Amino acid sequence: MQLSFYKYQGTGNDFILIDNRQNEVSLTNAQVNFLCDRRFGIGADGLMLLELEPGSDFKMVYYNSDGNPSSMCGNGGRCITAFAKHLGVIKNSARFLAIDGLHEATIDENEIVSLKMQDVKTVEMGDDHFYLNTGSPHFVKMVDEVESYDVKKNGALIRYNDRFKDEGTNVNFIERQDDALFVRTYERGVEDETYSCGTGVTAAALVAAIKGISNGKNNCLIKTLGGNLEVTFERVLEQNFYNIWLIGPAVKVFNGTIEIE
Repeated sequence: MQLSFYKYQGTGNDFILIDNRQNEVSLTNAQVNFLCDRRFGIGADGLMLLELEPGSDFKMVYYNSDGNPSSMCGNGGRCITAFAKHLGVIKNSARFLAIDGLHEATIDENEIVSLKMQDVKTVEMGDDHFYLNTGSPHFVKMVDEVESYDVKKNGALIRYNDRFKDEGTNVNFIERQDDALFVRTYERGVEDETYSCGTGVTAAALVAAIKGISNGKNNCLIKTLGGNLEVTFERVLEQNFYNIWLIGPAVKVFNGTIEIE
C-alpha cells in the first residue's frame, strides 16, 4: 500500500501526519512503529491521523512511536492544527476532539499555534517531585545542571519503578535559568528523551508557578532542546489551574509517499 504523509515538527518534537478524512487508512501497531522508525521508516516521535468528527473541525488520533495509541500530545495538537490549516480544513482557529476531550487552537501568520489545554485541578506534591495530569501523566522534578543531566537513564528509572511500570509516566527534569524554565522530558511510548514535550512543558510550567519560580504570575517561558515555548494560565487555588494555553511554532518539514506492507 502506498501511503501519502506529511512531516511536521513543533520545537523538535516531530510527527507523521496523515489526512484520513475519507477513512481509508487503517494502520496496525507494527505499521505505525515502522513508519516512526528513524532508520527504516520516515522517523518521528509519533503519528497522527486527521479524521472527520461531527460537531468539531476534526478529530486527532495519536499514536506513540512504539505503535500504541497514546494519551494527549500537546505539541502534536499544535502540529495537527497547522496541518488542518494547510489542508484547508480550518482558517485561523480550530475546535477539535482529542483523546482527552475537546481543544481550541489558533494559528497566526508566523505559524505560531496556541493550543488550549485541559484544566488541572489536582497536583500531587511529594518530597522531591510533583505529579500531575495535563492530558498525559507527568512526573516533574527539579535538578541542578539540567543541560548535562542523564535524562534517558534517570527518566527510565522513574518510568519503570514499581509505581509506574505498568501504565508508565512521562518524566520531566526542570531548572530555572535566567528568565525561563529549562525542561527536558523522557516520554513513555518513545522510551527516550524527546526534544520537546507539550504536555510536559505545561506540567513543568504549573509546577514552576506552585514553587514561585515562573517568570510571571500567569505565564512561564520555556526552553527545550528543540526551541522555546510559552505556557499561560489562570489560577484559582494553589493546585487549581484553568485557561491553560501552550504556545509555540508548528512547522511543516516535508511531505511524500511511502510503500508499506
